[in-house]
Amino acid sequence: MKSVFFSLVFVLLCFSQSGLNAQIKTPAASQGAKLETTVGLTAVNLEYSRPSKNGRKIFGDLVPYDVMWRTGANKNTMVTFSDDVMIGGAEVKKGSYAIFTKPGKMSWDVYFYTDTENWGTPEKWDDTKVAAKVMVAPQSVNLVETFTINVANVTSESFVLDLAWDNVSVPVKIEVPTDKNVSTNIATVMAGPSAGDYYNAARYYREAKKDLTQSLAWMNKSIEMGNDKFWVLRQKSLIEADMGNYKAAIATANLSLAKSKEAANNDYIKMNMDSIAAWSKK
Repeated sequence: MKSVFFSLVFVLLCFSQSGLNAQIKTPAASQGAKLETTVGLTAVNLEYSRPSKNGRKIFGDLVPYDVMWRTGANKNTMVTFSDDVMIGGAEVKKGSYAIFTKPGKMSWDVYFYTDTENWGTPEKWDDTKVAAKVMVAPQSVNLVETFTINVANVTSESFVLDLAWDNVSVPVKIEVPTDKNVSTNIATVMAGPSAGDYYNAARYYREAKKDLTQSLAWMNKSIEMGNDKFWVLRQKSLIEADMGNYKAAIATANLSLAKSKEAANNDYIKMNMDSIAAWSKK
């Protein structure tokens, strides 16, 4: 009987001990967020925490005016660029930066800080670690319950890093070196380019509104090397039309049209027919 009693006590003690070691998991008050995107050829990665309004007055109260703010919650917000970028006229080298802000009623100061290992704002601010600083006029927006950073207004050359919370949005324009990267890549590849390289270079030059004469020369070279697919001929016709040579553009579009029909590609059939009709009126 005693042995049964002591066995029961032992089991209860084991359960009690396991209960002491158990951990209750609850959601963080400010959820972590990650954003990974590409602008042009530049990778942009964001890591930050997202506090919610929860009925509170935010700017001028929870987040005081004219005081440095971590721009989020928990560990400081961090952005990483895979290439050198331009922010407010300053060149910011590729790498990771903490984003700190000093909110104001009429203007915000936004800082890109080289020291990313801070929990919140740095204990001692160091101006030499400021890679870029911009002043931004805040904009009024509809209620944003949870602090959000968006990559908006994306083009091949720039984007807007939009900081939004409560009824305030702070847009920071950032420029990326797409044209520089592509042009450098073109110059490198052209030392021994393939037909596809000539085509890609020609198309980029046309779409970027660069040297159309060079664009046409590269496109002709691609076609001479056997790259005479209907989409290649379509691009050549667009270059010729951009140069104002509509007679040549129509002739090339007809070649593309014939090959489009052979491939039964209705999209290119329509595009070529529409262009031929429009260019015939020029």
